[in-house]
Amino acid sequence: MKITDISIKRPSLVIVVFTALTLLGLLSYFSLGYELLPKFSNNVVSISTIYPGASPAEVENTVTKKIEDAVSSMENIKKLNAVSYESLSVVTITLTDAANIDISLNDAQRKVNAILSDLPDDVKTPSLSKFSLDDLPVITMTASANMDDVSFYDLIDQRIAPVISRVSGIAQVNLVGGSEREIQVALDAAKLQGYNLSVPQVQQLILSSNLDFPTGSVKTQNQDVLIRLSGKYRSLEELRNLVLMTSKDGAQVRLGDVADVQDSKKETEKLARINRQSSIAIQIIKQSDANAVKVSEGVHAIIAKLKTEYGAQKLDIKIVNDSSIFTLESADAVIHDLILAVVLVAFVMLFFLHSLRNALIVMVSIPASLIATFIGISLFGYTLNLMSLLGLSLVVGILVDDAIVVLENIQRHMEMGKNKVRAASDATREIGFTVVSITMVIVVVFFPIAVSSGLVSNILRQFCVVVIIATLLSLVASFTIVPLLFSRYGKLEHIEGKNMFGRFILWFEKQLKKFTIWITNILNWSLRHKALTLIMVFVLFLGSCGLLGAGFIGSEFFPKSDKGEFLVQIELPKDAPLEQTNFYTQKAEAFLDKQPEIIQLITTVGQASGDFGGTQATAYKSEINVKLVERKEREGMSSDVFATKMSRALAKELVGAKVKTVPISILGIAENAPISLVVMGSDLDSALKYAEGAKKLLATIPGATEIKLSVEKGTPEINVQVDRDKMASVGLTLATVGSTMQTAFAGNTDGKYRKGEYEYDINIQYQDFNRKDIDDVRNLIFVNDKGAQIKLSQFANITEGSGPSQLERLNKSTSVSVQAQSIGRPTGTIVADFKAKLIELQDNGKLKAPVGVSYTWAGDEENQAEGFGTLGIALLASIILVYFIMVALYDSFIYPLVVMFSLPLALIGALLALALTNNSLGIFTILGFIM
Repeated sequence: MKITDISIKRPSLVIVVFTALTLLGLLSYFSLGYELLPKFSNNVVSISTIYPGASPAEVENTVTKKIEDAVSSMENIKKLNAVSYESLSVVTITLTDAANIDISLNDAQRKVNAILSDLPDDVKTPSLSKFSLDDLPVITMTASANMDDVSFYDLIDQRIAPVISRVSGIAQVNLVGGSEREIQVALDAAKLQGYNLSVPQVQQLILSSNLDFPTGSVKTQNQDVLIRLSGKYRSLEELRNLVLMTSKDGAQVRLGDVADVQDSKKETEKLARINRQSSIAIQIIKQSDANAVKVSEGVHAIIAKLKTEYGAQKLDIKIVNDSSIFTLESADAVIHDLILAVVLVAFVMLFFLHSLRNALIVMVSIPASLIATFIGISLFGYTLNLMSLLGLSLVVGILVDDAIVVLENIQRHMEMGKNKVRAASDATREIGFTVVSITMVIVVVFFPIAVSSGLVSNILRQFCVVVIIATLLSLVASFTIVPLLFSRYGKLEHIEGKNMFGRFILWFEKQLKKFTIWITNILNWSLRHKALTLIMVFVLFLGSCGLLGAGFIGSEFFPKSDKGEFLVQIELPKDAPLEQTNFYTQKAEAFLDKQPEIIQLITTVGQASGDFGGTQATAYKSEINVKLVERKEREGMSSDVFATKMSRALAKELVGAKVKTVPISILGIAENAPISLVVMGSDLDSALKYAEGAKKLLATIPGATEIKLSVEKGTPEINVQVDRDKMASVGLTLATVGSTMQTAFAGNTDGKYRKGEYEYDINIQYQDFNRKDIDDVRNLIFVNDKGAQIKLSQFANITEGSGPSQLERLNKSTSVSVQAQSIGRPTGTIVADFKAKLIELQDNGKLKAPVGVSYTWAGDEENQAEGFGTLGIALLASIILVYFIMVALYDSFIYPLVVMFSLPLALIGALLALALTNNSLGIFTILGFIM
């Protein structure tokens, strides 16, 4: 081959080229960032809309459905999910792989803007965003100091957080817990009634008296001087003395006469604790292009400075969760495997090539190819993550294939009497096309996955591209470096057994020859008994495939990882206040703290994790992040098994509360329920009825645990139904009634109180005594234009009821999800049993779906259907491409079919190995089949 001849004749050129590739490869390596998994876009657009004070049903009818209708006309929509919470609507658009996420985001924004006027007046502007793994916290810290709660929160919020946010690579700093300062104006309903004042009147006066005005300027001969009217409140006393009205006799009614004005703290909505100690949790979110490891180093450095700077306050900041640590540990483990693979390949080369010299010549192609591969990784914008590093590890054995074939043929030519230079040239030219074909077979196996789309391709693409790049580089090395080195330093060696190494190699050759004879005898027997051999192979093939149907091999989308962490989620009755939730959570913490396997507890009360790493703020829920000791220190017990054990124990400890455990995914967030059946219907009652039956059925299937419905009734509500005629007759409008109720019971924080360079909310609200029960709602006083006082009960019907805490919709239909975790059995196996029982009960009429009710699968079942389909198409494409290459190699359409007949037989060993090792069929095992 010409490239080989040039390499032999001009070695300096080869040295320069590969030296340059090595230097560029090393430079690229040190410029690459570390990540746990490859970056990929999930093609998901989320639309969040806040509707203060609205119930889930009201949010659904007035906000969610209108946004659904607006965006449903977009192109490339795969599915449309919507969840309506109290005061919040979240519409999630999942797009097809053909969609451009940025264009779709702009399109959704335009469609939402077009219906803004149709939304209720007090709805906040919808916020649109696209899902990204970079939106998840990479570091969680806790802070404490020798200060009072309010001052400490101010310190963290106004001093510490801004300093941390300036660290290179940090996009956002979030605070959880703590006591935020607030100026509370607690209105006394009885006093307001006595002075004939309404809530809107007081609110308007407070806000309108808290303004700064630029009022022009005065001109002198030398300058223009601005005139500014300073009307902001300068002290609490000034706010208390605000005149609300003057009576006919000249007596002034001040704000302090009808309200208690205090410099206090906001009503606690969330609590944070670390190892049962109260603290403020600080969450760090990095920029999308930032290196998590570099961010972690920068945060550690700034923490040390902050501790020194605020030593007088005894500031203590601890990092309790750093995702970069797990990333580095995972990367180090893969790099360790990579080094081990190189060493093992070196030993194998030594045994089979019979020469240290020849083994070294072959081994040169490994670093030459691997290091240069980093150039491709950098050019493609990839990072050092589990997939790219795994590709480097698995490709080590492939890298020496071409070099071995070339070297062995060079030795054969030398045995024919040729000199080293002639042998290197002729041997490489002789098998050049064959070596290229072998290499291209490997390339085309991975190429279909690399160019396909979908979630599986997003995960595996970097793995495949890295293997392709390294393999092609090894081909170049086998045609250049190997012939060059052998032509200069190669030697035809024969082992004579004069030393220990030689004797060992001869013994190894003897054993290998015995093995070869044994295999040859089997082959000869097979040729003599062709029919029996074919029958045996056919039976073995059917038997191995039968392992799938018999349940010996389960299926799951993604293998479970044991990070040694899990979440304990506690849910009380939906009318439980935060104080009661905190009491139950403290009991759970005390119980968990006694377990020797647990080393850390991170608690949040009033907040629980949701899908895609999101959180839901609710007073009746809490969450404890439990971190365990190393697996070997817990007697090999997996975190899933330990979590189930704790869940059952806590259920006995916390009577009256629902307790469930949720695994922590490899991303460090709550794992979405892998088992999910979405029931859709024309109305909630029919969908809920069928879902409850499916839930009971799922509870009978082994391996299904933590079973729940996504929508459950029981949230207490006070429903106010206004009689519009009566309301109009007393001189009131719905806008006045709504704003008054909202201020009285939810509070109004439009006003701000400035202290120095910082502003704090002025919260205008009824005092606690006037917000205790339904009678306070009935007795809410309004004052009309004529000064007459009217109670809410005079023109409205106020009743107590209950409703769901959230409402779900799928593709514009009401839906309820039956969700569960899996333990002890693969997810796919549990779902298969669930499907079979559903069909059985439907056929015999025991679980008949009401008219208009249907269901679809979500969770791992949906991912498996898509992912396995993608890999199946990739496998078929790989087989076809391999066949084309072999046709070109053999110049025959028949011989390649004979060779490829061995492909299905590989399933015999693969499926048997899965069954014997108790592993499941997933995306990585299918990738192994493709290889």
